Amino acid sequence: MNPILLCLFLCISFSPFFRAAYSVEEEEEVRRSLVSFLSKLTDNSSQPQIDRSFNWNLTSDPCKDNWKGVVCDRTNTSVRRLLLSNHNFAGTFDAAVICNVQNLTSSLLHIGLDGNDIGGQIPAEIANCKQLIHLHLSGNRFSGSLPDSLPMLSNLKRLDISFNDLSGNLPDISRISGLTMFLAQYNQLTGEIPDFDFSNFDQFNISFNNFTGSVPADHGWLTETSLMGNPQLCGAPLPKNCASSSGDKKSSEDQILMYSGYVLVGTVFVACVVFRICRKKKKEEKVDLKNKVGSFDESMTNPSVVSTEYKTGASKSKISVHSAENSTLVSSSLIVLTSPEVNGLKFKDLLGAPAELMGRGKHGSLYKVNLENGKNLAVKRIKDWTISSNDFKERMQRLDQVKHPNVLSALAFYSSTNEKLLVYEYQKYGSLFMLLHGTKTGRGFDWPSRLGFAASIAEALAFMHQEHRDYGIAHGNLKSSNILLNDKMEPCISEYGLMPMHSKESSSKTTHFKADVHGLGVILLELLTGRLVQNNGVDLTTWVNSVVREEWTAEVFEKSLVSEGANEERMVNLLQVAVKCVNPSPEARPNASQVATMINTIKEEEEEEERSQVYEDRSIVFEP
Repeated sequence: MNPILLCLFLCISFSPFFRAAYSVEEEEEVRRSLVSFLSKLTDNSSQPQIDRSFNWNLTSDPCKDNWKGVVCDRTNTSVRRLLLSNHNFAGTFDAAVICNVQNLTSSLLHIGLDGNDIGGQIPAEIANCKQLIHLHLSGNRFSGSLPDSLPMLSNLKRLDISFNDLSGNLPDISRISGLTMFLAQYNQLTGEIPDFDFSNFDQFNISFNNFTGSVPADHGWLTETSLMGNPQLCGAPLPKNCASSSGDKKSSEDQILMYSGYVLVGTVFVACVVFRICRKKKKEEKVDLKNKVGSFDESMTNPSVVSTEYKTGASKSKISVHSAENSTLVSSSLIVLTSPEVNGLKFKDLLGAPAELMGRGKHGSLYKVNLENGKNLAVKRIKDWTISSNDFKERMQRLDQVKHPNVLSALAFYSSTNEKLLVYEYQKYGSLFMLLHGTKTGRGFDWPSRLGFAASIAEALAFMHQEHRDYGIAHGNLKSSNILLNDKMEPCISEYGLMPMHSKESSSKTTHFKADVHGLGVILLELLTGRLVQNNGVDLTTWVNSVVREEWTAEVFEKSLVSEGANEERMVNLLQVAVKCVNPSPEARPNASQVATMINTIKEEEEEEERSQVYEDRSIVFEP
């Protein structure tokens, strides 16, 4: 036989064998890479151990053998998603081990590592995963600068690096033309904001960083909440105006020089008058200063007003604490309930510490207080509550006896006839309100996370209602801004039991608890719709009920939840729970325990589907 023909025959005959051998080798490389990747995430020790429940091992197939957190394509041949959120991983993110493997880089669309405890830097090799569409890294301990290679992810649509310890300037990710979500709040990022095309974003938030300079022209696409917490940032939509141009400055300087002569003459005259007054009042000022920094025992015996000023940026806010002769809590110390961190804290120390006014509401003001030892506290000042000091003390001690991990307990309190202060640990990650409404469209996190929040809040509320039912102590003001995020990014109900019960519906204890259920229902609607409770005069509950009556239920849900593949049936089920909670008739509403049971049933169905890895076709929205 002709040698050439023989070679061709052999090549054709054995080519399937060679192709099969090559395919097996590629599959083994993918398995080795994934197992190594998980082992680095699992632990930062020299010999990390992989949880066996994940089923990640070298003898099974990631697609066909249900590796936990792995989602493949419809043919079960290529890995599309690595969904490894909220598993308490404390290791490192080794992007190189997966992004340098051809079979992974050509197929991997989504990496989700949010809600863990992963440290170290975000590796530059992440840019090798060129097909990546979603990169979710929020709620970890990532530090250092973002890699300069990040803009090379040209297909990236959603990038979430929020709630980390990242620093340095942003690389020019404005080069990623298809980016529709960028969340970077609560880091330590610096420099100027890249010149994004903000009209492309449905989510954008860089609040609470250290960005400087002026906000790029956004043409009305940004909100103040998406930029707040950057003291050196200026320009619309922030209230802080940027510095005038050099020409304006020179003009101002000329005016100052022109009038300086008049000012000088006036100053000399005023100085003479002030000098005489100061000498006369010198002794009186010394006495007044002594009273202000003296012990609280002294202020209680003197019907004066002990006050201190707190500076918030360029403005000042004042807390005035009125003394009362008949107070039953005459003491120089706050009454400490729980934490030894505040033992020995004097009332005058609290007043004397620098603080920021965080906000004023219908029922009082909230301050962030910075102690000398570096600790931060939140101080709630309650107003217009005519409860005796003894009754208030009794209530606070009763509340302190009931603990739940998703309810924020007070550390200490002070009460007199005219003044009531509560001291809490400061929660630096903000509130559920900020998480939901901190961007223009109000979308902050995915469906499983929202469902988990709903279950945790409902369970905590049901627990508190059960424990305090005999005393009639409800929350009284349950809303998303009173749901704070702890260090683990879990929801915590704050200010439980601090509001006077002045229900318009009834004065019965049961009605107070049903009012809390109404508040819970509104929170559920916020989670489902992403809408504000009041928006341009439109009430959220009224709007939802009108849409449901017209049988346009699908229009209620936030579009991002639908586009990301959230199960519509379960969203409808949660919507039905919310509608029951906001029923106009308190008697028709379920109790908190029933609400918690209904939500947990929905959550269990969600978790069962995740465990079985049964994903419908629409779950991979951006699959090419």
